[in-house]
Amino acid sequence: MIVAGLTGSIAMGKSTAAAMFAEFGAPVFDSDAAVRALYSGEGAKVVEAAFPGVAVDGHVDRDRLSRIVLNDTTALRRLEDLIHPAVAAMRGDFLSRAINEGRRIAIVDVPLLFETGGDAAVDLAVVVSAPGAQQRARALAREGMSEGKLDAILARQISDSEKRRRAHFVIETGGSLERTRAQVAQFLRAAVGLEGRKTRYA
Repeated sequence: MIVAGLTGSIAMGKSTAAAMFAEFGAPVFDSDAAVRALYSGEGAKVVEAAFPGVAVDGHVDRDRLSRIVLNDTTALRRLEDLIHPAVAAMRGDFLSRAINEGRRIAIVDVPLLFETGGDAAVDLAVVVSAPGAQQRARALAREGMSEGKLDAILARQISDSEKRRRAHFVIETGGSLERTRAQVAQFLRAAVGLEGRKTRYA
């Protein structure tokens, strides 16, 4: 089975591309959704213990948490040490199910694939990309986003140009949805005939 890591900087259209992969029938693991599940479940207690005051009614308030960790590298690393192993376990279960179902390809949507070294464990790295001005406009249109917050997020991410250089395949999302969907279909047609490694993503 081919394991493709889907990644891209903030507001590049990764969620849109992931939804298109799912529309075409490819199983998709959504790392952000996994984190949300952890923040709404038992993981909320663990995060609250490490960062008192971030949980509201048993759920982690991501805005409160972001204000603590966004510009504090030590706090961010502490949070990642709590969350990443749990997400990795959920991802491993997802891939095991995909293998047992006889899937030819599985997509793991990982925002920080290159930043965390996760590209070494996938067969193909797929990067979603759009022009910088378009990316910035999309990001700033999000609720709660500001110029300062966006700059802090971008500072933690590898540049788009470097991600494109390291990608096996780039999906351009700056045009129409139809164009993006055609690129997703093109990638799937090319990838399903390849031979994946026998190891699990971990």
